[in-house]
Amino acid sequence: MEPAPSEHVWLDGRFVARGEALVPVTTHALHYGTSAFEGIRAYWNSEDLLVFRLDDHIRRLRRSGGFYGMSLRHSDAEIRGAVLELCRRNALRENAYIRPFHFVGGHGISLHVDGDAPTSLGIYAFPLGDLFDKGGISAGVSSWRRFSDSSAPPQAKMGGNYLNAILATREAVQNGYDEALLLDQDGNLSEAPGENVFLVRDGGLVTPPASSSALEGLTRGAVIEMAGDLGIKVTERDIPRSEIHLADEVFLSGTAAEITPVRSVDRRAVGGGGGGGGGGAEAAAAAVPGEVTRRIMAAYDDAVMNRSGAYARWVTGVYR
Repeated sequence: MEPAPSEHVWLDGRFVARGEALVPVTTHALHYGTSAFEGIRAYWNSEDLLVFRLDDHIRRLRRSGGFYGMSLRHSDAEIRGAVLELCRRNALRENAYIRPFHFVGGHGISLHVDGDAPTSLGIYAFPLGDLFDKGGISAGVSSWRRFSDSSAPPQAKMGGNYLNAILATREAVQNGYDEALLLDQDGNLSEAPGENVFLVRDGGLVTPPASSSALEGLTRGAVIEMAGDLGIKVTERDIPRSEIHLADEVFLSGTAAEITPVRSVDRRAVGGGGGGGGGGAEAAAAAVPGEVTRRIMAAYDDAVMNRSGAYARWVTGVYR
């Protein structure tokens, strides 16, 4: 994906032209991955640009850096205002993606990061439609495992953590899949490189718990709440790899991916009862998206567009 970033960006309290938002080659984060980031969606509903779960994203940004002793030197209110003003200055009136990132700056080569280490905060945005085909994608279980809490905190959205995701994504694309699925260190399903995973079994949702090294995603949390409101049971538990092929439906959830149905895993059709193998098995796939996935997709769309007002607390208007 090669987005066309907005002309104006926010860096350390100032709005500047994108070409002027520069950092030196000695920036600590470039060398050691000491950067925390968020991806935030904003949706144009023909009257206003609605930013989805803005305050929750800001809180998680602060928490992520906190795992590593990084000090975010701007208040939540200041960051909130910067995001909204950035959208206005760039006259965004279409679905967009907003990227705040918090990083350690000129800190030499020391690996000791604490509250005194210099940090910066930047924010930019760009228009973004569908990341994946909403008619369904293919996925393959990666040979790379999701890193565990014994190595680094999976609940921190840190730049360095996503090297694991890059390895899995490269492997998936090289093997002809649209996306990867990662197992945890015990061989249970964890998450996709940039998304959480849900299985539909007997009309209910099953998703890996945080103990499987899955990020407690904000879209994941929204899915769990919306499902409950729809009367759909949600269970968080360990999911053995083989159970993926017993699922009636599979979908991914994430800020960029939104709700994305999975039509096949390891070239086996989702909803095919776990039988068969090889490319021909995809022909036996159940309808994609399936009934439960369609209900979740519709509920998510209604929520981000604030159609019913039931989840109005999740959206923040830019222009009104």
